[in-house]
Amino acid sequence: MRQGFKVLQVAFTYIGTIVGAGFATGQEILQFFTEYGKWASLTIVLSSLLFVWLGTKMMLIAHDTGANSYEDLNAELFGKKAGKWISFFTLFVLIGVNSVILAGAGSVFVENLHLSYQTGLLITLIGTYILLGRGIKAILQLNSVIVPFMLLLSLMILINTIHHPSAFNFIRLDYDRSMFATWLSPLLYTSFNLAMAQAILVPLGSQLKDRNVIKYGGIIGGIGIGCMLMTAHFAISAYMPGIRQFEIPMGSIAFALGAAIQIIYVILIFMEIFSTFVADIYGITLQVRQHIQVSPKLLTLFIMTTCYLVSQFGFSSLLSILYPVYGLLAIVWVFHLIKSPLGSFRSKS
Repeated sequence: MRQGFKVLQVAFTYIGTIVGAGFATGQEILQFFTEYGKWASLTIVLSSLLFVWLGTKMMLIAHDTGANSYEDLNAELFGKKAGKWISFFTLFVLIGVNSVILAGAGSVFVENLHLSYQTGLLITLIGTYILLGRGIKAILQLNSVIVPFMLLLSLMILINTIHHPSAFNFIRLDYDRSMFATWLSPLLYTSFNLAMAQAILVPLGSQLKDRNVIKYGGIIGGIGIGCMLMTAHFAISAYMPGIRQFEIPMGSIAFALGAAIQIIYVILIFMEIFSTFVADIYGITLQVRQHIQVSPKLLTLFIMTTCYLVSQFGFSSLLSILYPVYGLLAIVWVFHLIKSPLGSFRSKS
């Protein structure tokens, strides 16, 4: 029973790491899957299989090699020299992305809770600092609370959509994309999200002692991500093409379920932003500590302060350049992960 609980903690942390703000709002599902019409269901299945296989493999490699940070993992995949440069670029992107994530937390407070932008930022930063004092256990416990609620909300949206007149739109949606673009999209989506998730999945894999807990947690987590992708696609498809006008497609669907669900959804959106920020700051701290030998608390404070300062000025224009470059790098990274002989699903004798 205790081992089963640990498996679920790993699964929920994996889901929570991938299900960031872009996923929870529905924008990523719309852009990477639903826009490709009737083929989207099959591309979601492909993406789900990749999450099951490669996310689990990444954690198993970290466990088997004792990789303490994603830089250690990249050294295993690319060699020390190339791995160091890839990790440096990943660090730069992660700090940029988390500055935008922090800004998103502030926006939730302004738009939905009618509080100030700075209040949202400070609550997120203070909460992160307090939680990170407890290490990886805090991240596991945080996701063990948030993710079940997110899964429950997904189920409620699914049940509501089944009764919608256009419930089966997902099998007949038109599309105007090439087949190459259609099948490249799930590869880009999976590659990018796994490359970003290495900041937390690598230390998670290395710090867990039981290999079976990692394996089954990764498998269940990957299946959970696939189910949430399919549910969101199913719901968004029912409201196509009009739902394209909304910046938060899943929000517009959730809000139709009533005021109580609307409040729950807003809280969950913030908590997803918060959990992603906490996990990424933890992973960044571990990576930077390999080069700067200072107190983890002091380093965490410095990284969060950097994110706070950048969030004041915006990082969107620079990220619009970095994202495509990092997306291409992520595909190369996933190719090396696939061909690596490490991280076998077979138990070590």
